[in-house]
Amino acid sequence: MPEHDDDHQAESEEQLSLTAQLRAAARKAGIGQVAPGEAPSGRALLTAVGGARGLAESVLPGFAFLVVYAVTKELVPSVVIPVVVGLVFVVLRLVQRQSLAMSFAGILGVAISAGLALITGKAESNFIPGIVINLVCLLVLLVTLAIRRPLIGLVVGLLAQGEDGGPMDWRSDPAKRRVLTVATWMWAGLFALRLVIEIPLYLTAQVELLAGIKLITGVPLYAALLWVTWLLVRTVFRRDEGPAAV
Repeated sequence: MPEHDDDHQAESEEQLSLTAQLRAAARKAGIGQVAPGEAPSGRALLTAVGGARGLAESVLPGFAFLVVYAVTKELVPSVVIPVVVGLVFVVLRLVQRQSLAMSFAGILGVAISAGLALITGKAESNFIPGIVINLVCLLVLLVTLAIRRPLIGLVVGLLAQGEDGGPMDWRSDPAKRRVLTVATWMWAGLFALRLVIEIPLYLTAQVELLAGIKLITGVPLYAALLWVTWLLVRTVFRRDEGPAAV
């Protein structure tokens, strides 16, 4: 019996540890910048997109590609200059001794895109990684909806800690379940919209238009949908704050 109890305790501790890791990951995500029930703010939105520098790191490489390609119509400078822009941000973070995670992730994506374009000799190949990422995200969201575990609900459940210290079981509340399902469908719609627009442009090699659309449907649309998601989640979670919060 003691051995069985020890095994059960070890299993419980492992589950709690996994939950804590998942909660920490959820808090680092964009939606985790505002706790369920809290009012979103402009500062939280800016933090969710990586702050002013993170915003620049996300937008400038793509903008550089668009400008250089529109002016020169040359493949090599159009894909190399964005890589240089990304490396500048990495160096700046190194000099200022800041976290390199976001910069490395950004430069890796830009470098892979540039490599594909140079290997194929086609400027539109620069957008293949982004299209693949959108497709994968859409499939993940649709799978979570199909199994009745909408992804936004799973994330919010981790952020809204239950009485036992574990994730909140929002599925028992019809209002929460409905709102979190709608929010997940909205995010699926974002990735589907990107694919519907970008794939035809990619197949017809409309590079400049593809680059511009990617910028518009990137951070701006992401930030707008994130704000709407926060507001939707707040409508059902603020009821739990109690009379004192009124």
